[in-house]
Amino acid sequence: MFGWAGTILNIDLASRAAWREDLSTELLHAYLGGRGLGVRLMRGFHTLDPFDPDMPLIFAVGPLCGTPAPTAARLTVVSRSPLTGTIYDCSAGGRFAWRLKGAGVDALRLSGRSETPVALVVTADGVEFVDVPELWGRTVPETVAALSGRGSVAAIGPAGENGVLFANIMMGEGNSVGRGGLGAVMGAKGLKAVVVNGDIPVAVADRERFDRARQDVMRLFRASPVIFGELGIAEYGTPALVDLMRQRRMAPTENFRHTVFEGSANYSGPAIRSAYQAKKDGCYGCPIQCKKSTPRGEHLPEYETVSHFGALNGIASLDAIVKSNTLCNELGMDTISAAATLSAWGEVRGRFPGGEEVQRLLVDTALRRGDGELLSLGSRRAARALGRPDLSMEVKGLELPAYDPRGAYGMALAYCTSNRGGCHLRAYPISHEILRKPVATDRFSFSGKARIIAIAEDTNAAIDSLVACKFSFFGATLEEYAELLSAATGIEYTPQSLKEIGRRICLTERFYNCANGFDVKDDCLPARFFAEPGSSGEGVDIPPIDRARFGEELQKYYRIRGLTPAGTFADPDFLLTQP
Repeated sequence: MFGWAGTILNIDLASRAAWREDLSTELLHAYLGGRGLGVRLMRGFHTLDPFDPDMPLIFAVGPLCGTPAPTAARLTVVSRSPLTGTIYDCSAGGRFAWRLKGAGVDALRLSGRSETPVALVVTADGVEFVDVPELWGRTVPETVAALSGRGSVAAIGPAGENGVLFANIMMGEGNSVGRGGLGAVMGAKGLKAVVVNGDIPVAVADRERFDRARQDVMRLFRASPVIFGELGIAEYGTPALVDLMRQRRMAPTENFRHTVFEGSANYSGPAIRSAYQAKKDGCYGCPIQCKKSTPRGEHLPEYETVSHFGALNGIASLDAIVKSNTLCNELGMDTISAAATLSAWGEVRGRFPGGEEVQRLLVDTALRRGDGELLSLGSRRAARALGRPDLSMEVKGLELPAYDPRGAYGMALAYCTSNRGGCHLRAYPISHEILRKPVATDRFSFSGKARIIAIAEDTNAAIDSLVACKFSFFGATLEEYAELLSAATGIEYTPQSLKEIGRRICLTERFYNCANGFDVKDDCLPARFFAEPGSSGEGVDIPPIDRARFGEELQKYYRIRGLTPAGTFADPDFLLTQP
C-alpha cells in the first residue's frame, strides 16, 4: 500500500493488551486519515461519557505523513470533549507524528483505564507498558526529559491528571493538542505519556509526480505575502495579527466588553521579537517555521494567547503574558480556555486579575485548589455556578478565540456551526474577511456566508484529514495537495473529491453531536454580541449583530447541509448510508 500503512494499533490500558488490525483501502480512501479516520473510528462510541474507560482516545496520522509533503508531519487526536460534550479533534505537528507513522500504523486507538500511572512506548517492533508512578504530578518538561531518550513524547501535565476540563496533551517539542480537554481524557485513563519511535519509510507511488507537486507548493509558499512577506507569519509568527486586529477594531477586550485594547502594541509581533530576540521555530520539517522561541528555547506565545492573556484580561505586560503561556505549557492547559475562563470570572467579580494573580490562579487551576477548583471547569460551568451564565463567552461550551464576531460576520456564523464549539479553525473566514485571501468579502454582511462557511468547513475537514497545516493554504490550494496525495497514494483525487470527503466528515461529526442532544439551540452566540456594540471609532462602526439576520443565515446553512430547521437530521439512519 502506498501512502498509508493500512494498520490500526489498538491498546487496552486496563489489560495492557495491544493488537494490530488491518484498515481497508476503501475506508482509508473514504476518510483519508487524521481527523476523518479518527471520527470514523469513533462510530459506536460517540455517545459514551468522555471519562468512560471505553471511550477511545485516537491518535491518527495522514497519508502524506512520512513523505516530504510540506507541513504534513502532523497528527490529529480524536475523542469526545469533557468540556463541551461534542465530538472533538485537534491536530499538532512534530516528530511524534512522523515516528508514529514510522511504527507502521495510521492510527493508535487507546481505551481502558490503567490502575497505576503508565507510559506507552510504541515502536515498529512492538508495544511496551512502562509503570511511571514517579512521573505522576510532574510537569510536561520534566516528563519529556525523563522519557525522550526512548523517542518522541506526547504527555500530560498536572492539569490532565487532575481532570481540568481544558487540559491539553503536550508534544515534547512544544506543540499542543489543545482545546476541548483531551488531556483530561488521557489522564482519566491513567496514561501519563505516549512515546513513539518508528523508522519504517513511507512508500510513494509516483516519486517524479510527487516531486513536481511539491515544487509547485513551495513556489506558491514563497509567493505568499501572508506566509513569507515582510510582515508574514514566517517573520513574526501569528502575533503578526495583533496590530491588524487592533486596526480592524475586533480584538476581544475585557471579556468581549470592548474590541480595542490600547496596550496591544506591547505584545505585537515586532514587540515580541525586540523584547525576546525571538528566533524562528516550528514543526518538524516545516518550511514556514511560524513559531517563535527565545534563544534559550522557551516557546513564545501565539496570537490567541497574547490576545487573551493580554486584552481579554486587560493586561499590557508582555512579560506577564509570556510567563502565563509558559506556565500553561508546563502544566498542560489550553491557553485560550484558561484565559477566557479567568476573564469571565473577573467580570463576574468586578475585577480582572493582574499578571501575577493570573499566574497564581493558573497553578491553582491545574491543581484544582482554592479558586482553581471552579476555574478548572471552564467558563460556562464557572459562570453558571456564580449566577452569571451570560458572562461566559462560549459556543457549545468552548470559549471563543481572539476574533470578536461583531467585526466579522462570517466568523460569527462559523463559531456557531463549528461541530467542536466556538472555534476559528473549522472555516477560518478571517482569511477572506480580514486577510482578503483568496478574495475579499464584506465582513459586515451575512450575504453568501452560509455557503462560504459550508464549503470552507468541508475543505478544512479534508485538510485536517490529510493531515496538513492550514497555514499552507495561505499559499497553496486544495488542487496542489490533491496532486500530492494522488502521487503519494496512486489513487486519483481532485479538489472536489476531497471536499466531498470533508463533507462526509463534517456531517458525521454533526450526527454524533445530534445523538448527544445538540441542535439549533446550541448554534448561537452569547447574547452580548446581539445586544452590545463593540468599540467603534477611527471611522469604523462596530454595531451589535442583527439577531434576525443571523438566524436567517443559519437556516440557509442548515438547508445547504440538508438538515432540518432544528439543525438535526431528517434521516435517523444517516450513518448507515456512509462507508
